Amino acid sequence: MALLTFRGGVHPPEHKELSNKKPIQPLTPPKLVTIPLVQHIGAPTKPVVSAGQEVKRGQLLAEPTGFVSAAVHASVSGKVLSISETVNPMGRPVPAVVIENDGRDEWIELEEDPEYLSRPPDVLKERIQRAGIVGMGGAAFPTHVKLSPPKEKPIDVVILNGAECEPYLTADHRLMVERPREIIEGLKIIMRILGVEKGYIGIENNKPDAIDRMREAAEGEPIEVVALQVKYPQGAEKMLIKAITGREVPAGGLPMDVGVVVQNVGTSYAIYEACRFGRPLIERVVTVTGRGVKEPGNFLTRVGTPIGELIEAAGGLADRAVKIVMGGPMMGFAQYSLDVPVTKGTSGVLVLSPAEYVSADSYRACIRCGRCIDACPMGLIPSMLSILSEKGFYEDTKEYNLFDCFECGTCTYVCPAKRPIVQLIRLAKMLVKR
Repeated sequence: MALLTFRGGVHPPEHKELSNKKPIQPLTPPKLVTIPLVQHIGAPTKPVVSAGQEVKRGQLLAEPTGFVSAAVHASVSGKVLSISETVNPMGRPVPAVVIENDGRDEWIELEEDPEYLSRPPDVLKERIQRAGIVGMGGAAFPTHVKLSPPKEKPIDVVILNGAECEPYLTADHRLMVERPREIIEGLKIIMRILGVEKGYIGIENNKPDAIDRMREAAEGEPIEVVALQVKYPQGAEKMLIKAITGREVPAGGLPMDVGVVVQNVGTSYAIYEACRFGRPLIERVVTVTGRGVKEPGNFLTRVGTPIGELIEAAGGLADRAVKIVMGGPMMGFAQYSLDVPVTKGTSGVLVLSPAEYVSADSYRACIRCGRCIDACPMGLIPSMLSILSEKGFYEDTKEYNLFDCFECGTCTYVCPAKRPIVQLIRLAKMLVKR
């Protein structure tokens, strides 16, 4: 049987062998955590603690100010030193709560519920919202909002995204190998909330151990584990939906427009933790990899941990590390400081060596080769979008479906002129929105 896939895409070197056999290790919580109060798409949060206050692990630090927002909780117990400003992984200044870890790791009182699957959908959804869960595949969209589609858009399919198509990253891979039952239970919760009777888990075929473990855990459940062709960006929502169901999300549309909800496997695990044990989202698995670190691995990391501590846990920087990226090489963001904190959406810390790093300090004019058009999984014309942005015709980019681009980076990857196509598209989006 042919593996499922989509039109377009690219096959960058995977480099997953650096960490895909490394079990998840709990990272020792740092002495100081800096927890950003904006770790999601949507409205900002409002602090509910003050400097000098003692807090416990899991305690609410900031409450949402709108429906599309997500609560933020303490990842360690200790004393609030300040409510100040930090820089998030995208380089933007955001408010943050700085906590001095007291080393006791004392939890707030949690509400465990062994009968969670018998609870009404609204109760489960309220627990997810209270836990501050967001999409952990990178987008960080508040999960309770995704699980609240309008009545005129009924959902009949739920897909868990275990593709992890981004090169180097293996956090989801290891989670599926080591926590398959919990992920399946999280999917069952999602299906109960949405009233869906059929679930899918899409996993790229380069993770045979994860496919086997998830199939074992799903045995006897109305859940199908689907092997996908190894191709980037197989894990993008619209590509995943096309590959598994054959449905095409319309231009400018959302997955719910074709009756589908997609969640990341890490999000599913967090949903189980919240509904079964009452635990808010305060930690996640992060891959630390690349040939710029000495001992790549996967670490269960508290939100607010400086990325420098993760790099130290991976043996420290190798002699000739040249660039640090939060996320993967295709969609990640280069960092200027080791003090940038881990957030709910941090899937990896990639440290590149000179052999892995390609300088894009200079680029040439578009040569009209069409490679970016062939590679674009959304069927766009990235060359025109980049040229219009470069020349300042930002409004004209809307005629070329600017906002259908999800910035996967395939166009930049294949461009022989080394043009920063994604960066130019991001610029156009920002200025058109403004």
